[in-house]
Amino acid sequence: MARSGREEHVWHGWLHLILVAVVLYTVYPVLWVATIAFSGKQSLAIADLPAQPTALDRLRAILPWPTQWSLDNFTSVMSDQPFARWMLNSAAVAVATTVVGVALSCTAAYAFSRFKFPGRRAGMMAFLVSQMFPGVLTLIPLYIIVVQWLGLGSTRLGLIIVYATTSVPFSVWMLKGYFDTIPRELEEAAIIEGAGPGTIFWRVVLPLALPAIAITALFSFMTAWNEFILAATFMDQELMYTAPVGLRFFVGGFQQQWGYFAAGSIIVSIPVVGLFLYLQKYLVGGLTAGSVKG
Repeated sequence: MARSGREEHVWHGWLHLILVAVVLYTVYPVLWVATIAFSGKQSLAIADLPAQPTALDRLRAILPWPTQWSLDNFTSVMSDQPFARWMLNSAAVAVATTVVGVALSCTAAYAFSRFKFPGRRAGMMAFLVSQMFPGVLTLIPLYIIVVQWLGLGSTRLGLIIVYATTSVPFSVWMLKGYFDTIPRELEEAAIIEGAGPGTIFWRVVLPLALPAIAITALFSFMTAWNEFILAATFMDQELMYTAPVGLRFFVGGFQQQWGYFAAGSIIVSIPVVGLFLYLQKYLVGGLTAGSVKG
């Protein structure tokens, strides 16, 4: 029996209420970070309660809305602290990690997808097994290799090598699965036209794989940009800290500068949000739809 229009309207109304509640629950902590950042204060108590608070006073205390707006926390973070240098370090490491990791992953994933060679299955399984263990387990071996053997402690190059190496297995698996969906008929048609393997890879396969490359680059950038444990372990010079490592000093054991911490968190999130919005056009759907008839 078909539902009436009123029943469908009531059902969709409850569904919308649930979705609104979930969105508010998700956005509420983010709004508090923005409130503390724009309050101009260093305390978590944005609204001072009177001696005998009313229900309205208590409601104002839990609502993420500052009593006065100020950009003092942002200007202080960018001018009085070495935060700009930390942002530069994070940007250099994240961009280099993304370029190196995606370049290595694209070539390796294409080889695993198209070519038959000894150790192909074992190599893919090794990549898969390497993702089953927490990254903290590799902290000591990586420290010995990077800091003691290579002497790259407190350097951007050391972090780039570590981040690019650890991102390759995941990236290879993601790109290999996408390369498998690209029809081989396109490559066979290019071979008939006289194209070599290099031309096929650069001018046929990679343009069609832009959605997978975009999301792989996004994950690589986000991982390198937000990583804390390895950066805090390898970097022992203040000027070489990355942004996540530098943020912890705003709320250390001897000071609680929550306003600076919140303002720095918003500044750190801007590049990731901007990159996601820019790459969003490649993440909507695959570019191979309709490329082959029949």
